[in-house]
Amino acid sequence: MTDLPQSRHGNSQARPHAQRRPAGAARGDVRTRRGSRRFAPPERADAVEGSWDHVAEWYDSMVGEKGSDFHQSVIIPGVVKLLALKPGEAVLDIACGQGAVSNTLYRLGADVTGVDISPQLIEIARRRSPSEITYHVGDARDLKKLDAGPFDAIVSVMSAQNIDPVEPMFAECARLLKPGGRFFMVISHPAFRIPRQSGWLWDEQRSLQVRTVDRYLSPLRIPIDMRPFKRPSEKQTWTYHRPVEAYVTMMGAAGLWTNAMEGWTSHKRSDSGPRADAENHSRDEFPLFLAVRAVKVSAAEPRERRVGREARKPVAQDRRPPSGPRS
Repeated sequence: MTDLPQSRHGNSQARPHAQRRPAGAARGDVRTRRGSRRFAPPERADAVEGSWDHVAEWYDSMVGEKGSDFHQSVIIPGVVKLLALKPGEAVLDIACGQGAVSNTLYRLGADVTGVDISPQLIEIARRRSPSEITYHVGDARDLKKLDAGPFDAIVSVMSAQNIDPVEPMFAECARLLKPGGRFFMVISHPAFRIPRQSGWLWDEQRSLQVRTVDRYLSPLRIPIDMRPFKRPSEKQTWTYHRPVEAYVTMMGAAGLWTNAMEGWTSHKRSDSGPRADAENHSRDEFPLFLAVRAVKVSAAEPRERRVGREARKPVAQDRRPPSGPRS
């Protein structure tokens, strides 16, 4: 059984059983004074690589003008429901890509601004959108040059898992929101959809489709091959796994307090075959996406900022060759 939601990270769910890092073998494995081991944060990709500019053509071919099948059937309807927009509200779409979510919010009567670090994706968004939507090229972690706001709501759809470090994005969102404004985030579910660390197995004895998870609490930097079959390793991006608690704690440290959380399952169905019922049952039990809504309550206190930093554990890196977009 394979569900393939086309997200900003390529939806890479591959090989459920990953090799563990040998002790002391990886670059960045540092010994502290007390002899305990920690992993230094990995080197960040440069602005062009982080922007998805180098895979913009591929990404647009997969997602298109209205979003992928998963965008249209699961993600966008869920965003509309939980965000509960009112006509005339000012909304910022963080990492908006080619504007599929921005256009939906505009049709609902919102005053929409979109920002993305990829110039190519922003150019596509401008071509496909009404002139009333304002688009900017910018890094979600530093929006001080954005001549807009404050906003009633800010959305980040299938992008936070591709941003590292992500704490500055939460801080910028809190800064740009009005008091009581809503922040809304959708990511691949960190508990069940961990690239290269989760997958499906068939339990013959119980006749069950089983979801396997090899690791969860450890932050991880994972390479994703965007064109694994045509030109392997030529178009590579990165995704960053973090546990749910890390996201919630970092948001709280920025003054964004979570007031709603939902797991969204796949809309796909198996109609035939001896395992169809078991596959559908598994789809209904293990969500593809995690949706989180938060409200801006106040500026973060110094202690809260310390808690947010503590939530960001050192990041290990999966150094095997990049896998393709699979789940």
